Amino acid sequence: MGVHLAWEVIGVIDTDGDCAEWSFPAEPGAVRSARAAVRGQLRTWELDVLGDLTALLVSELVTNSLRHATGPIGVRLVRPVALEGVLLVEVSDPLPDPPRERVARPEDESGRGLQLVAHSSRRWGTRPGEAGKTVWFELAVPG
Repeated sequence: MGVHLAWEVIGVIDTDGDCAEWSFPAEPGAVRSARAAVRGQLRTWELDVLGDLTALLVSELVTNSLRHATGPIGVRLVRPVALEGVLLVEVSDPLPDPPRERVARPEDESGRGLQLVAHSSRRWGTRPGEAGKTVWFELAVPG
């Protein structure tokens, strides 16, 4: 039985397994709130070992969404039954355009979020939703 802590989240696909999801308004406090929610849920699931990395990557993706989105930003954590040893993380927003990974120069203040996700996760990608898109990534749960 999953934990359900949110209003409707944009563009997520139902998955069997433990699940927690939240919706944050598109305002600056969303990054801090998302980090705290993710850390708290991972602590509940006894996955503290993934807390720092997951919170960092969620922060980057929520920050990306905040730059462009005006609607709610959804964050979802799933421990899929079919994929043992995997944590699936999704960040959704109402913008249809998929994010583009770009090479950030050392002096750039932004542009590293997707690079960080790509280098830190097992797999990652984007998918369109009915009203926006979802960026997702998988982290390996240490055995």
